[in-house]
Amino acid sequence: MRKPFAITLDPGSSLANHTGSWRTLRPVYLDRLPPCNHACPAGEDIQGWLSHAEAGDYEKAWRVLTIDNPLPAVMGRVCYHPCETSCNRAQLDSAVGINSIERFLGDEAIKQGWQFPKNALNGKRILIIGAGPSGLSAAYHLARAGHQVEIQDAGPFAGGMMRFGIPKYRLPRETLDAEIQRILSLGVALKLNTKVANVLQAMQDGNFDAAFLAVGAHIGKRAYIPAGSSARILDAVSVLRSMEGEEKPMLGRRVVVYGGGNTALDVARTAKRLGAEEAIIVYRRTREKMPAHDFELEEALQEGVLVKWLSTIKQAGEGAITVEKMVLDASGFPQPTGELETLEADCVVLALGQDVDLSLLDGVPGLEIKDGVVKVGANMMTGHPGIFAGGDMVPSERTVTVGIGHGKKAARHIDAWLRGETYAKRKNQEPASFDKLNPWYYTDAPKTVQPMLDIIRRQSSFDEVQGGLDETSALFEARRCLSCGNCFECDNCYGVCPDNAVIKLGPGKRFEFNYDYCKGCGLCATECPCGAIKMVPEEI
Repeated sequence: MRKPFAITLDPGSSLANHTGSWRTLRPVYLDRLPPCNHACPAGEDIQGWLSHAEAGDYEKAWRVLTIDNPLPAVMGRVCYHPCETSCNRAQLDSAVGINSIERFLGDEAIKQGWQFPKNALNGKRILIIGAGPSGLSAAYHLARAGHQVEIQDAGPFAGGMMRFGIPKYRLPRETLDAEIQRILSLGVALKLNTKVANVLQAMQDGNFDAAFLAVGAHIGKRAYIPAGSSARILDAVSVLRSMEGEEKPMLGRRVVVYGGGNTALDVARTAKRLGAEEAIIVYRRTREKMPAHDFELEEALQEGVLVKWLSTIKQAGEGAITVEKMVLDASGFPQPTGELETLEADCVVLALGQDVDLSLLDGVPGLEIKDGVVKVGANMMTGHPGIFAGGDMVPSERTVTVGIGHGKKAARHIDAWLRGETYAKRKNQEPASFDKLNPWYYTDAPKTVQPMLDIIRRQSSFDEVQGGLDETSALFEARRCLSCGNCFECDNCYGVCPDNAVIKLGPGKRFEFNYDYCKGCGLCATECPCGAIKMVPEEI
């Protein structure tokens, strides 16, 4: 390249001039953590399976989804979708309907008969106590890891609180049964009507190497309410549980539900469907303080459920209750006013929360129980070696999604413990926050609304209230994903680079930088729609 200054260079000879040596900052491709993935209690790779769904490969999407969650058709109906609350698209127009797409994939899997692959057994036996979301999730992950799993449950059917705590109008039983059967098809043994009196004895009798405790909170909390001998006072868990039997509960024409959670709403809506003319929720605080989810309250109000805010039950008698009005003090705590009111009521249903039956842990050394739950370590193991716990039995939010996440987490730690190892969770990447995106690159696309059953049928039948998306709508909704923090091969960096320093590696393989010629101008990072490029100081 030693040429006189005025002589024209040969064609292509400028490649020898490595202009990348001028650079002080270099661009790097990276995968940031999408906010939806970060918010999911089940730890799903939401953006990963959404990318396959938007490409129309629904089976691949389902298989990526079920790496973390074996019950997508159930979760697509009952999860309160914190992923959507965190979705960056909500700051652009409205959140991606992740939950509705998950339901579509789950229903499609049932329709097409997709099954999980079986793995060879490794000789280890694990006992799971409780066939609810946490127990089923743990059984699935352990079975896929090659362990022999047996679930023992005191109930007559599998499903736990998914079956005995969630009404059919929210979760059809044929959907629940189909997804449970798919897990059992992996070789998981299920023993129903089997109440475990002592976990250590059960482990010894069955020659189990480890146990996972996943007993649900099936005991309704009580409250002291002065009542006459003829007053009918029931608990919400018993009412919902009896809906699974042949004889439905006789609640009467006027039903009062005491409580403010989602269970209270479920009971009130169930009462309307059983023919109650009035279903009234009595709650001590205001709507803003109500723990129930707002969309469930709206559905209940649409169906004719009434709510008496700032009220508490003082006395219950035959055919009527006495209610005292409350006011909130400066700290938001309800205080009595002394002002009383009488409401007609054929029965009162208490929906004040649930407790777990921990009698199976009596005599187990090393366990620490506090506030009605079992203390576990970061690996989900209790104070007794080989006994793990999750779901309603440990301190946490009590939802199906959290239970499924606990089952997966416990299964991974149980698998590692049995192999004499420690499960190491992958370090989280830096978050893909909204400020990392270029939202103006994306087209406005309104969220797809799921169909709803008409009000008349909702009040008189247990048909499913919320419908699912058809394929066209699900495909459209999946394509609303912004792919926050992860390259989706839009070719922007390739097109804007002034140095032709971006190399395309082929479909699905993304790009790489040719640092010999990249001058570190940062144009690619500035123009990346999804924030998948970062400028870092040049290594000296």
